[in-house]
Amino acid sequence: MANAQVIAKKAAAVDELVEKFGKSKSIVVVDYLGLTVEQATELRAQLRAEGVDLEVIKNTYLRRAADKAGYEGLDETFTGPTAIAFSYEDVVAPARIIAKFAKDIDALEIKGGMIEGKVASLEQIDQLSKLPSREGLLSMLLSVLQAPVRNVAYAVKAIADSKGDEPAA
Repeated sequence: MANAQVIAKKAAAVDELVEKFGKSKSIVVVDYLGLTVEQATELRAQLRAEGVDLEVIKNTYLRRAADKAGYEGLDETFTGPTAIAFSYEDVVAPARIIAKFAKDIDALEIKGGMIEGKVASLEQIDQLSKLPSREGLLSMLLSVLQAPVRNVAYAVKAIADSKGDEPAA
């Protein structure tokens, strides 16, 4: 009976992971061996501030969940000490934060991940890490959209100013 309960618990853990894989916008898999407790705590705090969960999960659970969710190509990332960052809202956040953290801390190494439901290479995750945050992108878009309106306003003001300098006829 105890054996059946253990198997049921493991199956429930795998099912929970499958659900997390399904609702995640992006996932970054890292090797955390060599991180101090303080470094790990700091990384978790930075990720949590951006709405990203970092969990240490057994590789066997991760492999089973990835297979069950239909993600091929992640198995080779699930070796050695593995932590996985799940982002449910911002695609860029985990890659950006972890890559920045890994530049300062040699012990942290990105092993792979997933972006919008597709397995991503290290190069793709690296490119993703260089993008600004969602708010930064929206700010850039707003600036680009405002530029033509601002230019028209300046032109109208310049015309009005030049008309004001001319004597009335």
